[in-house]
Amino acid sequence: MTELFNAAEYLTDRRVLAGDGDRVAVHHPRGTLTYTELAEEVRRVAAGLVGIGVRPEERVLLCMTDDVELFTAILATMYVGAVAVPSSTMLTGPELGVLVADSRARVLLGSTEFAGAVHAAAAGAPDLRHVVLTGDTGPDPAALGPNVTPLTWQDLLDAGLGAPVGAPYPTWDESPALWLYTSGTTGKPKGAMHRHHDIRVVAETYGQQVLGIERDDVCLSVAKLFFAYGIGNSMFFPLSVGASVVLEPQRPSPALFSRRVRDHGVTLFFAVPSFWGPLIAADDETVDPASFATVRRGASAGEALPPRMFRGVRDRFGFEVLDGIGSTEALHIFISNVPERVVPGSSGYPVPGYRVELRRADGTIVDGSGESGMLYVAGESLCTGYWCRTEVNRAVFHGEWMRTGDQYVRNDDGSYTCLGRTDDVLKVGGIWVSPAEVESRILEHPAVAEAVVVGVPDEDGLDKPIAYVVARPGAAVDPDELVEFCRAGLAAFKRPRAVIAVDELPKTATGKVQRYRLRERAAAPSRSNVLQN
Repeated sequence: MTELFNAAEYLTDRRVLAGDGDRVAVHHPRGTLTYTELAEEVRRVAAGLVGIGVRPEERVLLCMTDDVELFTAILATMYVGAVAVPSSTMLTGPELGVLVADSRARVLLGSTEFAGAVHAAAAGAPDLRHVVLTGDTGPDPAALGPNVTPLTWQDLLDAGLGAPVGAPYPTWDESPALWLYTSGTTGKPKGAMHRHHDIRVVAETYGQQVLGIERDDVCLSVAKLFFAYGIGNSMFFPLSVGASVVLEPQRPSPALFSRRVRDHGVTLFFAVPSFWGPLIAADDETVDPASFATVRRGASAGEALPPRMFRGVRDRFGFEVLDGIGSTEALHIFISNVPERVVPGSSGYPVPGYRVELRRADGTIVDGSGESGMLYVAGESLCTGYWCRTEVNRAVFHGEWMRTGDQYVRNDDGSYTCLGRTDDVLKVGGIWVSPAEVESRILEHPAVAEAVVVGVPDEDGLDKPIAYVVARPGAAVDPDELVEFCRAGLAAFKRPRAVIAVDELPKTATGKVQRYRLRERAAAPSRSNVLQN
C-alpha cells in the first residue's frame, strides 16, 4: 500500500514547519542557508526545472561540485517528482555521455569546471534538450547540437518566474526519486533506482539509530554528494533532524578538511580509509589535533578500516570512528560498528531494520561463527533494481535479498568481518588468505601509511600475495623487513612474497583501491622477478 510522501519535502519544508526555519541548514563557500532559505531556494530551482519542461519521473542528470547549486538541484528535482541522477565529476566526457544516454535524461546540469566533459557528453545524447551550466557564460551552443538549448544557472531560475512551485509534487513513497550509477564488479555502469521511501529509511535507521545524529550536529563528509555514502552524510542525515552540513567543493586533503572542521565546529566527520591514513600520518604542523576537538564521532565506509587507523584516530584526535559496510544499492551503511562497542577490524553489527546472511557457494546458509560465506542483505532501502539491466538484476537480487559480492565471516561476539570481495580473496598453497588480514598487519608497521595486497600467479599459475605499500612522510620502506614483520605476526603462508613501494595507489573516484590495476602491474614483464623470493 503506497502513501503520499516526497523526500525533498521531508528534508526541507517539514523542518521549517517543525520550527527550524531560522537554524542554519547549509554552510557553503559563499555563506550559509537557513532552513527557510533552503526551502525557498529549492522551490526556486524547482520552478526553473518545471519552466524548462521537466516532468515527473523524468531523469535530470547532474555533474556538479559539492556546492549550493548541486545541493538545491538534487532536492528540487525530487520536489517536482522527477528523478535526480548525480554523477561522478571524475568522469571523462565520453564516460559521462554514457550515463546521459543510458538514463535518457532530457536535462543535464553541470558546474563550469566540468564544461568540457558536459559538452562532450551532450554530443552523444539524443534525448537531451537542455544543458545548464553554473556561472555567467553558459554552454557553447556550437558544441550542443541543434536540439539542445544552452542555459546559464540564472537562465534556469528565470524560467521559473512565471510559474512558481508552491508545493511538492504528490509523489508516493514508492515513486522513483534518485538514481545512482555504480560500476560494481562488472565495470559497466548501472543505474541503481531508489524510491522516496529509501531516503527516509536510511535517515531513520543508520543516521538516527546508529550514528545518533542530533539537531545540533554539524556534518562534514570527505565523500561527495554524488556517492551514496556522501549524499547520506551531507544531506539525508542532517536535514532529517534539523542539523547542518558543511559543503566543500575542493578535493579533500587532511590540511583543508582539518581547517573546515575547526572553522565550523564539525561534530560528525565522515571519511574513507584512504583519507584516514594520510590524516593520521600528517604532522602537527599540517594537521593540528586540536582542530578536531569538536568532533564527537567519525564514520568510515568504502573499504574495511584497518585497526591501526581506528586506534590512530582515537589516540591522536580523541574520537571513535564507526566503520561499516554499505552499498549504492542499499543507499547507505547496513552493517556498522556502534558507539562504545567498536570491534576494530570488523564492520560491526547489522543496522536496525536490516538482515544479513552468509551463504556458501551452494546457497546453503552459514550457521555459527568462524566459517566464511558470501554476504547477502535484506532491508527497506534496497533499490528496486538496476535500470534496464535484466541479466544483472537476476544475478544480484533474489527476492528480498541482495548478493553483495563480499566475502564475510561472523565473529563469536556477533560482529562481522570482511575478508574482501569474492574476486579478491586468495588461495595460497590450497589455503584461503584474506588480503585484508595481511594488509592490517602491514599497516601496523610504523613506516607504512597505506597497503594493498593482491594475488599474482607465479610460473605455475598459483596465486602468491604481493604487497604494494605507500610509506609515511619522511619514512622509508624496507621490503625484506616488511616481509619478516608479516612473518612474525601471521602464519608463514600468509606473508607477502614481495613488497613493492609506490608513491600512490590507483583509486576510484570513491577512494577505493583499483586492485585489478595493481594485479596487472605486478604481472607485467618488468615485474617478472617479484615472485622469486
